[in-house]
Amino acid sequence: MARRQLSAIMFTDLAGYTAMMQEDEFNAKGLRDQHRRILEQEIKNHDGQILQYYGDGALSIFSSTISATNSALSIQLASIKNRIPLRVGIHSGDVVVEEEGVYGDGVNIASRIESFSIPGSVMVSDKVFDDIKNHQTFQPVLMGEFELKNVKKPVEVYALTNEGLVVPQRTDLKGKVKERIKSIAVLPFINQSSDPENEYFSDGITEEIITALAKVDGLRVISRTSSFSFKGKNLDARTIGKQLEVQSILDGSVRKSGNRVRIVAQLSSTFDGYQLWTETYDRQLEDIFEVQDEISLKIAQQLRERLSKKSLEESNKSKVIDTEAYNAYLQGLFYYNKWTPGNAKKAVEAFQKAINLQPNYAQAYAGLALAYSLMSFTGFIDSAEGYRRTEEAAFKTIELDPEVENGYVSLGFVEFFLRWNFKKGQEYLDKALKINPRSPEANQAQSFYYLIMGDLEKSLDSILKAREIDPLSLTTNRTLADVYYLQGDYKMAIEVYDWLHEQDPDFKAAIEFKAWAYLMSGEYERAIRIFESFLDGEGAHSMKPFVQLGYAHALTGEHEKAQAYLFQLIEESEQHPDGSDDLNFATLHTGLGNYDIAIDYLEKVVDQRIGAVLLLHISPIWKPLRGNERFESLLIKIGVQ
Repeated sequence: MARRQLSAIMFTDLAGYTAMMQEDEFNAKGLRDQHRRILEQEIKNHDGQILQYYGDGALSIFSSTISATNSALSIQLASIKNRIPLRVGIHSGDVVVEEEGVYGDGVNIASRIESFSIPGSVMVSDKVFDDIKNHQTFQPVLMGEFELKNVKKPVEVYALTNEGLVVPQRTDLKGKVKERIKSIAVLPFINQSSDPENEYFSDGITEEIITALAKVDGLRVISRTSSFSFKGKNLDARTIGKQLEVQSILDGSVRKSGNRVRIVAQLSSTFDGYQLWTETYDRQLEDIFEVQDEISLKIAQQLRERLSKKSLEESNKSKVIDTEAYNAYLQGLFYYNKWTPGNAKKAVEAFQKAINLQPNYAQAYAGLALAYSLMSFTGFIDSAEGYRRTEEAAFKTIELDPEVENGYVSLGFVEFFLRWNFKKGQEYLDKALKINPRSPEANQAQSFYYLIMGDLEKSLDSILKAREIDPLSLTTNRTLADVYYLQGDYKMAIEVYDWLHEQDPDFKAAIEFKAWAYLMSGEYERAIRIFESFLDGEGAHSMKPFVQLGYAHALTGEHEKAQAYLFQLIEESEQHPDGSDDLNFATLHTGLGNYDIAIDYLEKVVDQRIGAVLLLHISPIWKPLRGNERFESLLIKIGVQ
């Protein structure tokens, strides 16, 4: 009677057994019998069952993948000790068990994995990995994603690296199966020309390849921000792969001489640095951007045959001709990614310069819209005027190129922060994500939408999607840290803020909000020391550094110090009547316990529509006000209650 069951399937066999039989039949049969004794003992010890012997191999099943992997580890170590050249493969899946044997796709996959392993190794499928990855007993490493014979979908294969085992090298697997590239980072191509102006050409080649590959379904392509963070760094492919969590790296060089250009591209595995593919392109340089298109298309087609010429052409509607405009655009991105009001202002100037040089530059308008949105959100400029400029730049972006998703992202921000029309804002984000589901900016904006809605879990999911594509982006990781902070997971928040500070010691937002995380977790002295370091400089947002310090002293019970900072705020506010210190007053009075006065100021902040009010319901700064009838009325007015 046939029965269907979920099992862990293990195949083992002796490598080179046929040759051993021809050379020394007696010794070969002795190794086989010894192998079977080890199998029978260890499989019994781990509650498994040997279903079938076939020549030099055996098929066994287990009710648990943990038991199967423990058994395989013991069997292989015993075989190595006894000089038995054994190969082992394990998979977990649905099988049909009959008296005559066991059948099903799971059996085929386990057999294929075992067949391309090497003596001394234990190879497992992705399904087995999912079950064992959190068990410290096992130390699996990804070998790659492979297309196995008679198996419909590619399978990720892992090798155990426990002490005593043999771990296959790239050359051991090459030719046995076809590896499928699932993730890639395109590093900045090196400019080997004598003219430094050609740096923009080599950067352009890199960007076009990233854009082309990002169109391919099923291929995870690391964004420009993270890829370009390795520019000028001579790091091993394995090191880069570990940081970006990708299987492969594409890099190369560009050399221009007169009217000719030579481009060399190479693809390397991040598992062992093995060079998978390389190609050289020699072209006449009549139009540099047409050459960029041609080269990037050819490389993309080499890597992924499904990429069509049409998809690449559609991504290049807003092609920039002026290299000086391109340089200004890159400067704008650099400043925007710093995420402070002062740097946002510099970003605006750089994007505007790019637009002046190239009036049809859609990407520069998109950057301009994002920069204005940041300045408006932080209260660095009047929010109504700032969002008006954001909307104007965003609509211009879409007019020039409706496929630039960041135009819709900025329009979403306008609806969120200026009009509080969260439904309309989400519709804009849906458009952005439809154009590019892997857009870090769109997923980051989606994360903020869920924060406004108070759904912290979905917010975390969205920002982790953004981080998957842009793992080294300061802005993406800053948002990730903020979500942890708002969730009350201050330990994780501090870890990410520390990482941000390591990447950029001048990234003030990371340092400042790390202080808030310390403060809310009760580590007052650490928080106060950080806040004090900002007294003579610019903070990361419109809240004045000494106001944050006053709030901290109020929490520690040092009301006299907090009161002194309140007097300082009153004095500065009188000296600069054109500015708005309502958020600062609300913060200090909340810390001091003057809740009615704090809400008086928050009502003014809400009327001004400063972006921070959208987080009143989840920010721990305002926790003392929750439950207050006036405060709850404010939340209803905003639409977050």
